[in-house]
Amino acid sequence: MYIDCGSIRKTASGKGELMKISTKGRYGLRILLDIALYRIGNKPRMIREIANNQEISEKYISRLIIELRKAGFVKSVRGANGGYTLTRRPEDISVLEVLEVMEGPIAIVDCTSSAEGICHRKSLCPAQRMWAEINQKIRSAFAAYTLKDLLELYISNGETVIDYCI
Repeated sequence: MYIDCGSIRKTASGKGELMKISTKGRYGLRILLDIALYRIGNKPRMIREIANNQEISEKYISRLIIELRKAGFVKSVRGANGGYTLTRRPEDISVLEVLEVMEGPIAIVDCTSSAEGICHRKSLCPAQRMWAEINQKIRSAFAAYTLKDLLELYISNGETVIDYCI
């Protein structure tokens, strides 16, 4: 009996890779969190400030922020004091939304992707329902967290935010 319920990329050692969120997804989330965390009187956050704080190159942030802007998460403010601000409140931006913009659809195996025709054996696979349920639980977990939730977790761990408002 032939069962093919997804593929795993092989590393040089011949073993499969872990399922991972790429730096693109993680950094996109960090950029938004930085903008949300350090907004001072709704002053725009400059790429240089984000780069210094997050230890990510300005060049890479510039590339990622274009995608975040196109997706409607941030807007640019021109001028000497320009930069980027969130277009929505932190509680209205889910981690799932950010990851799917930066990574594409979250799918642990091909047959759980929403793309039509990606797996011709989907209806024949005895494990497909399990994959779909696990995938949905992962998506639900990401959807359950918002930027506000992550900021609250960060602050509750004793981290401080410098606020220069007078």
